[in-house]
Amino acid sequence: MDVLKHKCFLEELLFWTIKYEFPQKMVTFLLNMLPDQDYKIAFTKTFVQHYAFIMKTLKKSHESDTMSNRIVHISVQLFSNEELARQVTEECQLLDIMVTVLLYMMESCLIKSELQDEENSLHVVVNCGEALLKNNTYWPLVSDFINILSHQSVAKKFLEDHGLLVTWMNFVSFFQGMNLNKRELNEHVEFESQTYYAAFAAELEACAQPMWGLLSHCKVRETQEYTRNVVRYCLEALQDWFDAINFVDEPAPNQVTFHLPLHRYFAMFLSKAVKCQELDLDTILPDQEMLMKLMIHPLQIQASLSEIHSNMWVRNGLQIKGQAMTYVQSHFCNSMIDPDIYLLQVCASRLDPDYFISSVFERFKVVDLLTMASQHQNTVLDSEHERSMLEGALTFLVLLLSLRLHLGMTDDEILRAEMVAQLCMNDRTHSSLLDLIPENPNPKSGIIPGSLSFESVLSAVADFKAPVFEPGGSMQQGMYTPKAEVWDKEFDPVMVILRTVYRRDVQSAMDRYTAFLKQSGKFPGNPWPPYKKRTPLHPSYKGLIKLLHCKTLHIVLFTLLYKILMDHQNLSEHVLCMVLYLIELGLENSPEQESDEEESAGGQERCHDSWFPGSNLVSNMRHFINYVRVRVPETAPEVKREPPASTSSDGLASSQNSGTAQVFSLVAERRKKFQEIINRNTSEANQVVRPKTSMKWSAPGATPQLTTAILEVKESILSLLIKLHHKLSGKQNSYYPPWLDDVDVLIHPEIPRYSHGDGMTAVERILLKAAVQSRLNKRIIEEICRKVTPPVPPKKISSAEKKTLDKEERRQKARERQQKLLAEFASRQKSFMETAMDVESPDVDIAMEVATSEQHVSEAIYDCVICGQSGPSTEDRPTGLVVLLQASSVLGQCRNSTEPKRLPTTEEEQIYPWDTCAALHDVRLSTLQRYFKDSSCLQAVSIGWEGGVYVQTCGHTLHIDCHKSYMESLRNDQVLQGFSVDKGEFTCPLCRQFANSVLPCYPGNNVERSVWQSHSNKCMQDLVQEVEDLQEQLGTFPVSISSETNLSKEMESVMKDIKSTTQKKYTDYSKSPGSPDNDFLFMYSVARTNLELELVHRGGNLCSGGASTAGKRSCLNQLFHVLAMHMRLYSIDSAYNPWRKLTQPMQDKNSELVSEELPEVPVLYRDVSSLLLIQILTMPQPLHKEHFTCIIKVLFTLLYTQALAAISVKCGAEDRMAWKEAGALKKNTSSGEKSWEVLLGHVISELSKGKIYEEGDAEELAVVNPDSVERDLQQFCLPFLRITSLLQHHLFGVDLPSCQEEEEFTVLASCLGLLPSFQSAHQFTSASCLDWPMPAFEMISQWCSELASFADRHPDQVKALLIQEPKWDLPRLLQLPENYNTIFQYYHRKTCSVCTKVPKDPAVCLVCGTFVCLKGLCCKQQSYCECVLHSQNCGAGTGIFLLINASVIIIIRGHRFCLWGSVYLDAHGEEDRDLRRGKPLYICKERYKVLEQQWVSHTFDHINKRWGPHYNGL
Repeated sequence: MDVLKHKCFLEELLFWTIKYEFPQKMVTFLLNMLPDQDYKIAFTKTFVQHYAFIMKTLKKSHESDTMSNRIVHISVQLFSNEELARQVTEECQLLDIMVTVLLYMMESCLIKSELQDEENSLHVVVNCGEALLKNNTYWPLVSDFINILSHQSVAKKFLEDHGLLVTWMNFVSFFQGMNLNKRELNEHVEFESQTYYAAFAAELEACAQPMWGLLSHCKVRETQEYTRNVVRYCLEALQDWFDAINFVDEPAPNQVTFHLPLHRYFAMFLSKAVKCQELDLDTILPDQEMLMKLMIHPLQIQASLSEIHSNMWVRNGLQIKGQAMTYVQSHFCNSMIDPDIYLLQVCASRLDPDYFISSVFERFKVVDLLTMASQHQNTVLDSEHERSMLEGALTFLVLLLSLRLHLGMTDDEILRAEMVAQLCMNDRTHSSLLDLIPENPNPKSGIIPGSLSFESVLSAVADFKAPVFEPGGSMQQGMYTPKAEVWDKEFDPVMVILRTVYRRDVQSAMDRYTAFLKQSGKFPGNPWPPYKKRTPLHPSYKGLIKLLHCKTLHIVLFTLLYKILMDHQNLSEHVLCMVLYLIELGLENSPEQESDEEESAGGQERCHDSWFPGSNLVSNMRHFINYVRVRVPETAPEVKREPPASTSSDGLASSQNSGTAQVFSLVAERRKKFQEIINRNTSEANQVVRPKTSMKWSAPGATPQLTTAILEVKESILSLLIKLHHKLSGKQNSYYPPWLDDVDVLIHPEIPRYSHGDGMTAVERILLKAAVQSRLNKRIIEEICRKVTPPVPPKKISSAEKKTLDKEERRQKARERQQKLLAEFASRQKSFMETAMDVESPDVDIAMEVATSEQHVSEAIYDCVICGQSGPSTEDRPTGLVVLLQASSVLGQCRNSTEPKRLPTTEEEQIYPWDTCAALHDVRLSTLQRYFKDSSCLQAVSIGWEGGVYVQTCGHTLHIDCHKSYMESLRNDQVLQGFSVDKGEFTCPLCRQFANSVLPCYPGNNVERSVWQSHSNKCMQDLVQEVEDLQEQLGTFPVSISSETNLSKEMESVMKDIKSTTQKKYTDYSKSPGSPDNDFLFMYSVARTNLELELVHRGGNLCSGGASTAGKRSCLNQLFHVLAMHMRLYSIDSAYNPWRKLTQPMQDKNSELVSEELPEVPVLYRDVSSLLLIQILTMPQPLHKEHFTCIIKVLFTLLYTQALAAISVKCGAEDRMAWKEAGALKKNTSSGEKSWEVLLGHVISELSKGKIYEEGDAEELAVVNPDSVERDLQQFCLPFLRITSLLQHHLFGVDLPSCQEEEEFTVLASCLGLLPSFQSAHQFTSASCLDWPMPAFEMISQWCSELASFADRHPDQVKALLIQEPKWDLPRLLQLPENYNTIFQYYHRKTCSVCTKVPKDPAVCLVCGTFVCLKGLCCKQQSYCECVLHSQNCGAGTGIFLLINASVIIIIRGHRFCLWGSVYLDAHGEEDRDLRRGKPLYICKERYKVLEQQWVSHTFDHINKRWGPHYNGL
């Protein structure tokens, strides 16, 4: 390198910039002046002048990554401009400098190559362990080089400059043979080096990418000269390399390098020359000897791949598998395996076919296996590896002969074949397909993914499967799946084998193919890989066909067919499949039609020494081979037999018709050919050939002596095929030539029925093709069939055949048995799944064990899923239901508008939470608490809209003591679980559903059905009295509480669990903390929450009827018993018992009001559903149906009065007068108590006594007409009727009828027994359901007077409390915008309202729209990060957040969290997690619906599987 001399300030500046490793400010400063043209040229020249200095600094740098980026930042601006690059190339020798700098850089890390001849090797390679390669320090220089080579004018200069090419090939040869692997034979390697990453990256970036760059300029005829130059210097470099490593003809054993860039340069330029430049291949190919050397190393790699997959390199560790996988992986394959196979194809097309075939089998170490003898010794291979190595060798030959990637396919055909292969392995997403299709690495090459051709080919071969949600909870992306006709016509197993990184993908493709054939009814069994027609060969490569028509291959095929037929060891179906594939390839590509007239006898005389008369497969197929001489161990069975008399011992004297006993050695054959070729090339042959023993039999005496035996064979390939057909079908004489029935078969042999099928189909297809190609073959096939199946009665079966037949029969029977067993398992599993595995969605029925109890059985029987015993639940040994308790605020999110709120995406849109159900209930309770007595307020409403406890079960029961020991074992189990056992969490032992408590089952019948079905004749008054009496006897609970039984203990502990499920703030509403009223309120509210949620799950009404799915798995019955037991512990002071107020006239208590105490809540302000639950839960259990109905009837009268009062407050003063008068007129008619007009009139007149209607009439009020009154009354009462019907359904097992929405009121009313006899709908009014326990007007007057006295003191509040909001819409998540960009643009720069910073990880709550900092320490409060805190405040522990920068949704549930997936997908239905691909994303409505469904049904825990603890850090 020259010494730098600075002449101007710019040079000085740049020098120090480099010296200080390119400080960012300097880089910016120097780049900012580039628009000035003079500066630009001067700067570029200075940069080039300092190029070597840059390289030196880069090598020394500790921060080479940063420095690299900054260098490229500058150089890409300078060298991307073609004009500038050309100018600098001409004036400053840019190319020389670059190549020299690269060469110099690599020279610093060279080591001696150990390939081939370790001692005497003169070759040096880069050391992949050096930092320079490991850290890719070279990439800025290489990337500059690739960049300037993309300019035509610069590349031309390079390709014309011989000196440069020589230097460059010298550079490339540094990588030739790097990272050599030596097979470990004894110990496992101590340290697995990962240097292979560096080696593959270096070859790809430093050698392959510049190669693709140069190739892109060799596209037309005029550029032939360039190719000649490159090929010439490449061959020179290769010759130097062979000399340097001292290579003659045998590669060193147990070594492999995957890096042969010189071979690949040579191969790719040859391919280009033929494909684009119309060069004659033979003019640029070297002599035969060179070709023989060239093929050795690529062939060695193919054999090593097979060895690695056969686990022969297992002592080298996993990294060797990694290399084998990287070699074929999509980013590397077209710079590695494809050129290698192409080079082998070129060599095969030019070399002697016998030599090539025998080399292949020798490289794959299976020569010794290819003997007719049943036993053999393999001196180079363990027998357990023989089978897979033989499969490897045959598969390689099939690949070599079938692939046409460089032999005549167009770019579009290649793209299509690649795409089909990838899609056949698995359905693929658009982005993974883009990644998996090997692209021509140079960007200017034309086939870039995303170009038109990619999309058009994709739509031609694949169907798009829209993203769906699987019932198992896994989110599917949008996938492309092959069209049916692609499976039918284009599925190419050869291409699949070439492109699979994992062997299992080949199996996956075959499984999918099998499934397609079954589904489309084309083939029911297990098919074999289909045979696919190939594109025609380019004329330059016609020599490849000779491989299929050479004796060596035919002998191998014959031997293998014979061995398979004789059941020799180490053969497999795959071997047979490949053998048949090769035969079929040979028939498809026969050199020319043989003349049938040629007499076969003449042929035999001509060749005396070899097996087959000629080299054409078509004629060789019918050639009978009678005797074969084999070398076998003395122990082998063949030795015993006497050789037949006709064959003299030397095997040559026998007459021609009996056929010679053939002897054959592949190795000897190869040596002989090699000798011939060498002799042809060199006069001094004697010096070149190293003497090698041609026979491997002279093995040391450790192995048994080998002797020669003569086998009687008497078969031809055709006869072997026919016998194979019999063997495969398991029947004698199964093959019948199809043309005897239908001559057309010979004229149109392409019959679809042969295109898919198993081995038998393949054999039939081959025999048909053989018959089509020659009349003689056709005749011989017919003869063989006649011989094998003589019309005479069947001959005795020889014992050997009998054995195989028995074996077949036994196999068949075993197979049938197995099928039967499997079918049985499957059906069992199915029935188990039906009963147990209903985790997926709340809409699948589950057969709950409890429900199976028969009507007449008095006690419910439960199955314990741990110990498996069945029995009733008893006080001593109670059974419990596996339940999950979770706090829920879903109900509180209901709003009274049907339109869901939108997620704010501008500053104007904001969400205010005061119109939610929870907010309104809170306001109501605090208002009541201001004016009325606290204990009474706490019974006038329900809580649990926020932080209510929801109980759900999977329906499985277990003994509570079994559960305890189960928990104990979980505690001791050290396996990392996704749940915390200390918090009582576990998974159901049967269905693995997440749970955290056990709800004891109350002894006795679970549902009171038969006894109280009949309508009782008792009158209303008696029943009212009975209910009151029952409420008075407080302690008489059938399980007496005084005796502490196991059951009562469990009930208490589960009650504790229920309480601790939700936070304290959601249970404490009393003014005096810890008052028992609080517990009382909490307990009946739990029941209310569960009923309301079930209603929501049913869609907000009961129109669908039936025991909906929720019902089948409901645990409300058991929950009621637990709650009832605890509520009975709280006595209600009989003076305050609301029941009395509802059913008896009260004495005037006005006198008491003087006292300091606040009054009780007026009856009309009380929530009727809450009263219902209080009444029922404080009655002794089990409750009688008649009492239940009585309570409902009484409460309905109150509800109806509330409805009337609410209507009266809503209408104007004139309307009120009108109603009052109208009601007064009808008051004395017989049905007065059942007419809403009369009752409304009475309510108005009673309420007018107070100051209720006085102020506030000024605002415009609705005009009320009679029809709408009836509708409003029904709407007001419906929520109560729904809750009551559900309750009745759970307590008494009464089915819910289904109905239309408009009939819901009448149907429910009659179901509850409110309608005495069902009247026809047109004259039905809601008032006809009323059944007053005492005169109506008295009751109403009494209730109204409470309000009147309240109005005297607080006139402003009276109305607000009367108008309740009965109509809530179902809970919904926020509505999201169509396009993700809308959200991203607004939120990703938004500041947090708490810490006023822009969060690093912004997130937004999808329930209420709050913007939070995920993981932000800025907003942490008492060790809780903001998301966790918000999930507790907004969802009582459940939070659903959209992470703005990742487009992903995360769910927080209590102390755990999980990634749910994304509801925004790109145009191809794929997620873009972390927005890495930067594609426009659109809302996927189905997924969002699923998310909402899981939120509402509380099934996050069951459906999402990957939960982890968040340690409050989110």
